[in-house]
Amino acid sequence: MAKWFVAAKKADFNQIAEQFGISPVLARIIRNRDVIGEEQIRKYLSGTLDELYDPHLLKGMDQAIPLLQQKIKEKKRIRVIGDYDVDGICSAFILKKGLKTCGAMADTAIPHRMKDGYGLNEHLVEEAWQDGIDTIITCDNGIAAAAQVALAKEHGMTVIVTDHHEIPYEERADENGGPSVRRYILPPADVVIDPKQEGCSYPWREICGAVVAFKVIQQLFEAFGLPGLQNVGIKAGAQECPKQPVQASKATGVLEELLEFAAFATVCDVMPLQDENRILVRHGLERMQNSKNAGLKALMEVNGILPDGKGKKLGAFHLGFVLGPCLNASGRLDTASRALELLESESREEAVPKAAFLKQLNDSRKEMTENFVKEAVELIENSPIRDDRVLVIFLPDCHESIAGIIAGRIRERYYKPVFVLTRAEEGLKGSARSIEGYHIFEEMTKCRRFFTKYGGHKMAAGLSMREEDLEAFRREINALCTLTPDDMQEKIHIDVPMPVSYVSFSLVEELERLEPFGTGNPKPVFAQKDLLFLSARVLGKTGNAIRFTVMDDLDKRWEMMYFGSRENFETYVSGKCGRKKLEELYEGRSTGFLLNVVYYPGINTYQGNSRLQLVMQHYM
Repeated sequence: MAKWFVAAKKADFNQIAEQFGISPVLARIIRNRDVIGEEQIRKYLSGTLDELYDPHLLKGMDQAIPLLQQKIKEKKRIRVIGDYDVDGICSAFILKKGLKTCGAMADTAIPHRMKDGYGLNEHLVEEAWQDGIDTIITCDNGIAAAAQVALAKEHGMTVIVTDHHEIPYEERADENGGPSVRRYILPPADVVIDPKQEGCSYPWREICGAVVAFKVIQQLFEAFGLPGLQNVGIKAGAQECPKQPVQASKATGVLEELLEFAAFATVCDVMPLQDENRILVRHGLERMQNSKNAGLKALMEVNGILPDGKGKKLGAFHLGFVLGPCLNASGRLDTASRALELLESESREEAVPKAAFLKQLNDSRKEMTENFVKEAVELIENSPIRDDRVLVIFLPDCHESIAGIIAGRIRERYYKPVFVLTRAEEGLKGSARSIEGYHIFEEMTKCRRFFTKYGGHKMAAGLSMREEDLEAFRREINALCTLTPDDMQEKIHIDVPMPVSYVSFSLVEELERLEPFGTGNPKPVFAQKDLLFLSARVLGKTGNAIRFTVMDDLDKRWEMMYFGSRENFETYVSGKCGRKKLEELYEGRSTGFLLNVVYYPGINTYQGNSRLQLVMQHYM
């Protein structure tokens, strides 16, 4: 069972509330997000596009832009090489469309998950050379592809790496007996743009690959004197370089469209929704309500979430859990090129069949995932690895494309770092997901002798290894682990202890000012002790939701939804109150029992009628 903590961060909440025209409750929640000071609070509540950081601050940008201008002027062939997840797909779309708007001869190549593996590889380099490509630009990959970049250079190609992943490094012993020295290894590209490289002065390092790509195009538009983002404050004029015959009118609105996909990728790549990311996603979501991209609109349409202008809004949840998985499914079960083709569709008639196919793929992926999650749980429960602090799970028949999803689900269940590996054409491939306090990329680097290939960041990683090394790797990664029992107990941080009787329409509407919610800016949660549960009904085709009737301390009845594990809830209630009480709850004849709950308030609108609704997050 998770530990509950009430946030106790101090501030003059009444003064903040008066200054910004918000309630003290909202002021407390903002303080709990470590947003402190007048300027930061203002930026959090109403940051504008002109507060996005200058692309020029990214190390390598000043070298990349003149180089790209020269290649475009000389009509050299440019190939964008992305990746097969949402970030890689959106990055490739952004770079290709931005380059072509500037007059470039640009195309794309996205690696096939099964045939090529992650990111830039020898096959893609050789293919580019044979196709007469002059310049390769990577996006959302390339920082760990030193050998592949070297191969491209041997063929005489220009290489620009744009990425956001951690820089590979090796630890070397200090000659004087001091602490080991970390030596970072950059690929031998003509230019590297990655906010995590040494010497980069970009103020916010936690941007995804698509945002790095967006910054490149933003700076390139400035260099060509093309229209920038509205109110973004891009300086007029261009660097000294002959402009191409590109009509400015053709470029009008392009950056706004590309902003949508930078926001899309930021959410789906689980970047913290803080600082610049928060501004990007909020404004990106606003533009998506009336998106001009036929592919994106079709994907919303087939999933039944197309904004209708009548209160039906698009949120970060829809990007991360509805639309994003459809794009990811193309790379998992088919080829990510299909997702890119969808985004490049010119009309609804062209886009809808493509979107429907991706939704169908995602539905198949969901079924596969459920089956292998069950298999993983059975393996853990019936083997000694249950006691490991780092779970290394081998599912030989699992489709390698869903290993990361399974790892994430297992992490949620056990709250431990998780590796899920499956048998591939050559050895094993897998994905890892971590918990707070365990930097999985750095821990893997300590064991890198076991990997034929790996990469990632603090919370997620991918890897390839020899099957015969699996057990030795499991033993070593656990031997090196320093997580304590307390580290492996999930911690629930409650924003405000508040009886549900305080919930109102005005409070729920005010909470919307804190959106978008996600990593780094979670939905605010409230807690009430001894809430009376009166009845329950299981909903959904798969029984994945429960609707309760509960009573507050003023004898008012409320609807409360729960979307967590039904099995875990029933086991807990049976142990606490007895099986008979649980049966009576479902039969609607219960005298009630008391639970402490962590909840989030919302509004449920159906057929034009709106009512307050509580969503239970945790119980005790």
